Amino acid sequence: MNPEKPSKNEDEYFVRRDLEKKKQWESERLARMADEERKQLRETHYMKCPKCGMDLHEFELEDVKIDRCVSCGGTWLDESEMEEILKHHSQGPLARVMSIFK
Repeated sequence: MNPEKPSKNEDEYFVRRDLEKKKQWESERLARMADEERKQLRETHYMKCPKCGMDLHEFELEDVKIDRCVSCGGTWLDESEMEEILKHHSQGPLARVMSIFK
């Protein structure tokens, strides 16, 4: 046996190792792309109406900032904003309507 020539087992080992490295690099590349894509989507959709895609404008209703689309008239609440509004209206028709969305 020639000491300079790798054995079949050595060849297989290096081929497997190279394949594992390539898989890892591809996995890391895809993760970076996914992060970049999420960032781009976030920037593209930030303060845009989910219904028509136009700009949302913020206004205050009882110390709660609400997003409203001036194009289609859609009104959008961020997380916990509905609870803040309900704190001010624990009684009456608005409380009954808002309780549907709890």
